[in-house]
Amino acid sequence: MQKRMFTRIAAAVLALVILTGQSFAAVIQIDMPTLELPCKNAVLVSTDTGDVLYEKSADDEVAIASITKVMTLLLTLEAVEDGKISMTDIVPISAHAYGMGGSQIWLEPGEQFTLDELIKAICVCSANDAAVAVAEYVGGSEDVFAEMMNARAKELGMEHTHFMNACGLDEDGHYSCARDVAKMSVALLAHPKILEYSQIWMDSLRGGATQLLNTNKLLKNYTGTTGLKTGTTGKAGVCISASATRDGSSFLAVVLGSASGDERFESAKTMLDYAFSTYEYAKFPTVENAAATVRVSHGASQTTQLSYEVPEGLLMKKGDGEKLTAQCTTKDAVYAPTEAGTVVGTVTLYNGETAICEYPVTVAEAVGKMDFAIALKLLLKGIISL
Repeated sequence: MQKRMFTRIAAAVLALVILTGQSFAAVIQIDMPTLELPCKNAVLVSTDTGDVLYEKSADDEVAIASITKVMTLLLTLEAVEDGKISMTDIVPISAHAYGMGGSQIWLEPGEQFTLDELIKAICVCSANDAAVAVAEYVGGSEDVFAEMMNARAKELGMEHTHFMNACGLDEDGHYSCARDVAKMSVALLAHPKILEYSQIWMDSLRGGATQLLNTNKLLKNYTGTTGLKTGTTGKAGVCISASATRDGSSFLAVVLGSASGDERFESAKTMLDYAFSTYEYAKFPTVENAAATVRVSHGASQTTQLSYEVPEGLLMKKGDGEKLTAQCTTKDAVYAPTEAGTVVGTVTLYNGETAICEYPVTVAEAVGKMDFAIALKLLLKGIISL
């Protein structure tokens, strides 16, 4: 449960970064490039830090086709991690799921499929019937599940999104935007389990009778592709939320409203090429002169632990990550009483010889002032130990 909560908080923080454009990790100026993309809406983000690197009409409320399934998959994996359902569960197939149009695996009422198999069908061939069957299993009905989708969207700060169904078929009142698609995509990618499905190129169901071929052609022709979801409808056009990782850096390109599959993939490649050639995710360097504790004068304890509030990594211009160093300065002592969170020092981050950012060093635990009762207790404890 702690891991589940941490993942959810991390996803929410990254979504906030995408929402506001204010990075909690990057220490560089993000210069928006001029890219010629054959699509109506787009956004490019670092999935490591949430930084927005490029956007094109990213807040327009538009149909997003089967990219809707990103939220369906997110809620499903969260339910699995919460222990509410299991990958080995048999998911009933309803008449409603059977009646879905568009891409499908031709489910029949009464067929036996595990949740694992249906998630595979959703990720690989974007099966609408599988998505609705899973939604009904998780939420009880597709309508209730849509309410869950909208509630989760609100938690992620998706301000231009409203879901009416679990699969993305065109429907009045069902819409999102490129920025919001990035938020829910980053949240889904925070669950490594999804990569076990989104990177499958070919597979099968029904003992080999039903062949599955991934709709994301980038898996075959773009190095580092990890997913994530394609979509096509008459109202939405041709869309993709494309994730890729190279040399420890991960980026996501969202493309909405392309006229063809080729143009969809061209737009995604153009953005990802730009990201990989311009930026890198660098691990925060080891902090030099980092003390574990600080001395406390006139305190109930002689020392207290220190907390270093630095990020795990940063988005940097390509090649600058190896130049990073970090140095720490802290006070020799603090006076009691002192509260947790009291700033007692600074970590300075350098790019070469240039200081580029500072982070606080704080007291981890409060320390009360020494008084007669505490002094007597310590004295007696010392005498007893003799």
